[in-house]
Amino acid sequence: MTTTPSALGGSFRLGDREVPRVGYGAMQLAGPRVFGPPKDRDEALAVLRTAVDLGIRHIDTADFYGPHVTNELIREALSPYRDDLVVVTKVGARRDAKGGWPPAREPEDLVQQVHDNLQRLGVEALDVVNLRMGGQSGPTAGTIARQFEALAELREQGLIRELGVSNVDAEQIAEARTIAPIVCVQNLYNLANRADDRVVDLLADEEIAYVPYFPLGGFSPIQSDALQEVAAGLEATPMAVALAWLLQRSPNVLLIPGTSSVAHLRDNVAAASLTLPAEAVARLDAIAG
Repeated sequence: MTTTPSALGGSFRLGDREVPRVGYGAMQLAGPRVFGPPKDRDEALAVLRTAVDLGIRHIDTADFYGPHVTNELIREALSPYRDDLVVVTKVGARRDAKGGWPPAREPEDLVQQVHDNLQRLGVEALDVVNLRMGGQSGPTAGTIARQFEALAELREQGLIRELGVSNVDAEQIAEARTIAPIVCVQNLYNLANRADDRVVDLLADEEIAYVPYFPLGGFSPIQSDALQEVAAGLEATPMAVALAWLLQRSPNVLLIPGTSSVAHLRDNVAAASLTLPAEAVARLDAIAG
């Protein structure tokens, strides 16, 4: 049974479409370390189909997940795509033979990656493409004009509908917006990593979506006594509380928690119905120090 947008944290605009605020991140559908095929292909396909059945309309992917694995799964599971489904991909990296993530950000690299995403997703135009910059530790200061201009040209050609940026600082967001409109920013942000507080608020004022990646801390999950205690008091899981905190943080926050399990997916969706009382929010706000 499809979950209503109100049960998925309400909705917010992502480009020209309104999407429920709880989406799905496909990264974990690939093998260990996001490399190689899934451990259980049938379960991976079931996760994607269940996500859409539950009302999720925002799926995040990248052709370098696997590489190619998540896009191929998305196409197999969901094509032909619903008109109201927004598939967001990103460019700016590739995978080496050892599973590393070397940058690939020359304009010609980005053009090739866009075409790779088009081919493997089986579409004539990509809904949203995020330019992924920075490094594993976060944004790296400096201009992103050459890279973003290359994507803006592909948007003018009709190969991309909307643009976003990822792993960037406030100055790079501003620079991108002088080149072409953006509909989302995808950065590291969660209870324990609050460096983007000002960015979240600025984007909310501009009605631009903010999409936190690693909402639960990433490969090193958030460990906090306060989080554990708040969750116990609410008879909820720490994961549900961390996701609910993000939804209550700002109306422009769109979640993309990932999982390779249908049961875990249902748990993530259920987190959207959890309302945190003011005293719980205050305790959680203090986690970042």
